[in-house]
Amino acid sequence: MRRVNGLATLSRALSCGGGVGAANEQRLVQAALMSTCSSSSSNSHIFSQKFAERLGLSSSSLARSVAGTMLFSAAASSLAQDALAKEKPPSEKFLPKEVVLYQYEACPFCNKVKAFLDYYNIPYKIVEVNPISKKEIKWSDYKKVPILKVDHEQMVDSSDIIDKLFLRINPDSSIPDGEEKKWREWVDNHLVHVLSPNIYRSTSEALESFDYITTHGNFSFTERLVAKYAGAAAMYFVSKKLKKKHNITDERAALYEAAETWVDALKGRHYLGGSKPNLADLAVFGVLRPIRYLTSGKDMVEHTRIGDWYSRMENAVGEPARIKE
Repeated sequence: MRRVNGLATLSRALSCGGGVGAANEQRLVQAALMSTCSSSSSNSHIFSQKFAERLGLSSSSLARSVAGTMLFSAAASSLAQDALAKEKPPSEKFLPKEVVLYQYEACPFCNKVKAFLDYYNIPYKIVEVNPISKKEIKWSDYKKVPILKVDHEQMVDSSDIIDKLFLRINPDSSIPDGEEKKWREWVDNHLVHVLSPNIYRSTSEALESFDYITTHGNFSFTERLVAKYAGAAAMYFVSKKLKKKHNITDERAALYEAAETWVDALKGRHYLGGSKPNLADLAVFGVLRPIRYLTSGKDMVEHTRIGDWYSRMENAVGEPARIKE
């Protein structure tokens, strides 16, 4: 009976309630060459010849030199834009002594918080919570994850955690509203509910997901064996209930539609935040990060337009700020 109750708890816990490409290079070359040939006037042509003679160059050599210089300038400008997005926002006003995140590795809400911490380069420690015993958070009255302790102050609920951290980093600002708020709410109220039916869609995908969960999670050897197979079977059936609860008929179609909806929201921008990610970008990236290299995530990138944005986000967020002990 204890094992059955443990699996039921596990099922509830793991549903987690809480560069310049070749085409661009070709366009840059064309732009540079067109710039050296844009004037059709004879005066411009005569001037070019005389200027070349003064330098001891042929007109064609001069044209190639100018084109090369302009190509380098355009490429440098493009790289500078990439560097701007990758640059860590300043967090000198917020320098906590210790930040500890209590989490489940595969929880989308926990990954939202991690994406924020990584992007803002706030060092943090991880405590992986055992989803069956939850002994790591027995000290807290709040029994869901994520829980973030900042210098012993407890913060709960992923969106509330991010709001509090944002205000500490930007004490003269307010929480962004409008478009940014709208899409952050969309992540919490829609996108996260599409994920479980996809990663547990079939028995093979459920096993794949639980292999990841048990490898990265805090389980004893016996719990790992039970969780991988019994947990995968349990979540396979739970995912069917979630489909019905959230009116999902085709889980993959729902995932692809969500990805395309997000890309449409970008309106051609690199990020919803423009030249840099904003809180909505970080929220979408965070909840998608655990599934990106599972079958469902690979299918999403292959069958939708979200891949370019996701790659940009990987570069912008950078390496984890996690302190490994």
